[in-house]
Amino acid sequence: MGSAASKLSTTNIGTKAKAIFCIVLLLFAGAVGAMYRDNAFVFNTQDARPPPRKSLHRVHRRRPPGSELLPRGIVQKTTNFEMEASLTGNPERPKQPPKKSLLAVPVGVKNKPVVDKLVSKFLDAGGFTVMLFHYDGAVEKWADLEWSNRAVHVAARRQTKWWFAKRFLHPDVVADYEYVFLWDEDIEVDAFNPARYLDVVRREGLEVSQPALDRRSEIHHAITTRKLIPTKDVHRRALDTRCHADSTGPPCVGWVEMMVPVFSRAAWRCTWKMIQNDLIHGWGIDYKLGYCAQGDRARNVGVVDTEYVLHRGDPMLSDGDKAAPSKSRGAVRWRSNKEMKMFNRRWEEAAAEDSSWPDPYAAQPATASST
Repeated sequence: MGSAASKLSTTNIGTKAKAIFCIVLLLFAGAVGAMYRDNAFVFNTQDARPPPRKSLHRVHRRRPPGSELLPRGIVQKTTNFEMEASLTGNPERPKQPPKKSLLAVPVGVKNKPVVDKLVSKFLDAGGFTVMLFHYDGAVEKWADLEWSNRAVHVAARRQTKWWFAKRFLHPDVVADYEYVFLWDEDIEVDAFNPARYLDVVRREGLEVSQPALDRRSEIHHAITTRKLIPTKDVHRRALDTRCHADSTGPPCVGWVEMMVPVFSRAAWRCTWKMIQNDLIHGWGIDYKLGYCAQGDRARNVGVVDTEYVLHRGDPMLSDGDKAAPSKSRGAVRWRSNKEMKMFNRRWEEAAAEDSSWPDPYAAQPATASST
């Protein structure tokens, strides 16, 4: 009996031990499964665990697109048009800071004398880099000018100022320049001083501006005309048969024309994004420049009277000299008008589709429609 009782007791203990072991094993397995599900099973290697995906995404979002895989200190987000004086020498020498502003002009050799005076005036003033867009491709015909080697030359036959600007004046490329002067080539600057002009622009807080036009110029809008007797450095509105004292929109208030615009760095970044790749004449953009004025267009857009220019109104581009000049120029104007209607339609559609965009000038429409 004793032996039988002992065997039974041993059997019961063994059975209980097995049951307890199974329960512990099940509990441990459940805990391990839970830890796997929560991505928290680390076997004491907490420091080796990779960061959660959400954290990596946040880190990448703080870096410029394309630089996520690079160490932050090696990334250079912007550039400029400053040229190296030599291919040799010590690259660790102190670099001169870039010129403060950029003059970019579309040019054809037929207007070479006028452009020579224009560029010389800017370079003599100091603090400017010059970029020429050769729409006739004749770059070599400018080599005899003293300043030619100091200018950046880009050539593409029969392309417009706005075609060049969209492709070669990306905001990150011109970010080192305080102001961008994007001028036509048929501009006389006898009464214009670039340094004094920028003094006025800075003092008046102009983000988008232009020099006033001499009254002998080809003039399309009253606001661009120089006052007969200027009493201030800048005027910001026009009064004529279309524009009256309570006008609030372009071309009466907050407006400049497209032959001699000057943009601050911030205004150009905005304007560049508005230029359409396929609308090469830029018509219609002038009515929307106020949106890029970094604030109130009635204050931050203006025409400088004390520094003025003469707009000759010379025809520049034609359709590859395939037609008589007058007929060709008419064809260019037809396309320009067509592009303006397309731009306005795109603007209206974009504004209607973007419910998150509040139009700051919805209650201040253009005084004279550009359509």
